[in-house]
Order: sequence, then structure tokens, then C-alpha cells
Amino acid sequence: MSADVSASTDPFVRDLRREISDVDGALVELVNKRLRLVAKLKRYKEEHGIGFVDLAREEWMLQYLQRGNRGPLSVEGLAELYHELLDLMKREVQKSGG
Repeated sequence: MSADVSASTDPFVRDLRREISDVDGALVELVNKRLRLVAKLKRYKEEHGIGFVDLAREEWMLQYLQRGNRGPLSVEGLAELYHELLDLMKREVQKSGG
């Protein structure tokens, strides 16, 4: 690579960064969609006297996701991501009251 080309001007770096930004935007959109669904589920469960947290369902879902994961995300990485996502959902729904 030429010494006068920096990471900010390199077309390969620029294109990958743009693609990563697009993926990040899609991730935020999907997390918000998931949060709206979780809030809706929480309201329904509260109205019908059903406990909000279902640990058996969470474990089933993690196993389901692990079976479908083709990498490069590791099994451990997927578990960490999923548990963080669940924790975030619970905190966000609690903040919004809903």
C-alpha cells in the first residue's frame, strides 16, 4: 500500500466501513423491533397473570440459535450475545414501563 493512502482514504477500507455501518443500522432497527415485541408480550403476560421471564424458553431459544449458527461467531460468543440481548431487553422494557 502506498504511504500516501490512509485508512480514511483507502477505497477498500471505506467500502467495508460503509457496509459495516449499514449492518450496524440494520442491527439497531432489529433490536428496536425486538424491543417493541418484547414490550407487547410483557403487557399481555401482565394482563393475564403470566410471569414475564421464562428461563426454559430462553434456554430453548439459545439452543435453537446455536443449531442455526454457521459462524464465524463461536458458540460462546453467541451465548454471550444472546444473554446480553436478553438482559438489555429486560432493562429497557422495565425503563419504559412496559
